[in-house]
Amino acid sequence: MILLCNDDGFNAEGLRALRKELLALDDVMIVAPETEQSAMGHAITLNQPLKVRKVEEEGEFIGYAVNGTPADCVKLAITVLLDEPPKLVVSGINLGGNLGICALYSGTVSAATEAMVMGVPSIAVSLDTYENPDFIPAAKFARKFIPQLLKKGLPDGVVLNINVPPVPESEFVGVAITRQGKSRVIEEFDRREDPRGRTYYWLAGEMLFEETEEGADCVMIAKKYISIAPIHFDLTHYPSIDKLKDWKIEL
Repeated sequence: MILLCNDDGFNAEGLRALRKELLALDDVMIVAPETEQSAMGHAITLNQPLKVRKVEEEGEFIGYAVNGTPADCVKLAITVLLDEPPKLVVSGINLGGNLGICALYSGTVSAATEAMVMGVPSIAVSLDTYENPDFIPAAKFARKFIPQLLKKGLPDGVVLNINVPPVPESEFVGVAITRQGKSRVIEEFDRREDPRGRTYYWLAGEMLFEETEEGADCVMIAKKYISIAPIHFDLTHYPSIDKLKDWKIEL
C-alpha cells in the first residue's frame, strides 16, 4: 500500500490527482489534514486531541481526514490507522514549489520526513506554481518514477524532494538531480487594522533567487527540469566539531 499525505488538505486537487495516478500501481490510502496546514513545518500536536474522520466517496473508503498537522497524519497512519506500514509515503502534490530554504517550512516535505524517521521510504512532490495549476503532469511523473524508486531503494535517512515545473509534459527538458538551494522568501508584513481599530500584520513577500549555479533546485526548475533533491535532516555541521573542541571550553 502507498500512503498519501499533504499540507493543502484532504480535498486538495493535487492530492486527488496523485491518488488517481497511483491507483494504477497499488492500493492507496489517504491520511491527510482536514484543512490546509501549509508552512506548518514539522509541527506535531501535543495540547489537544487528534480527531479522525473516515472518508467515503461514491461508496468507497478512501482514507482519513485528521484535524492535525501533516506530521501528525503520518504518525497516526503508521502507528494506529494502518494494519501494516506502507511500502511508500508520498506527500503532495503541493500547490507551489518547495525550493531552497522554503523546504524547511513545508508541511508537505515534513510529512515525508516524518515517514523517513519512522522507517518508511518517502518522497515529497510539489508543483512550482500558484496560478492555474495543472497537477496531471506531476502526478504522471510520480507514477512512472515510483516503481524505479521502490526497486532501487533509498539510503537511510534520505527523503527525495521533487519539484515539477508548471509546464506541459512535452516541455519538460529532463530530470535533474539537484541540491537544496539557498533561495528564500524576503518577508514583508502588510500592516492593517481590524474594524475595532486594532493593528494586525499579514505576512507577505517574494522568493529571492540568490543562485545561478547549475545544480541548485531553483535554478534547474527555472530551466524546466524536474528537480529531485535528496535531503536529510541531520542538522549537525560536522566540520565544526573539531574546531569547537579546540576551544577547550571549561565549566
